[in-house]
Amino acid sequence: MQKPQTFNDGIVKIYEVTNIAEPPLRPVEGLALKDSFRYKERTVGLTRTSVAMQNGVTVAYVLRCQRKRSISTQDIAIPNDGKQYRITRIQYPEDITPPVMDIELQEVTTVYEIT
Repeated sequence: MQKPQTFNDGIVKIYEVTNIAEPPLRPVEGLALKDSFRYKERTVGLTRTSVAMQNGVTVAYVLRCQRKRSISTQDIAIPNDGKQYRITRIQYPEDITPPVMDIELQEVTTVYEIT
């Protein structure tokens, strides 16, 4: 049986890290908007926290959004708090409608310029 999912906690914008410098200037990494989603904030549970810590990652958020396969762990997410987070892992839970993805977020140490 499919479980229904709502996305009432906010909107997350997903950015790709790209060169934002005008030619012929030296390349500069910045963010270009890739997509945006409504999300449901998930609990960062003990198991998820333990696994992340073993890999040297501190999970700040887990957001559930509608599934989009073009989102990757190379992307940066900005949820309602306005801070930049690196997507560290993406999972695709089954038996949920519409199809969803859970994205784990880690706060970035270097803040990128947004184009």
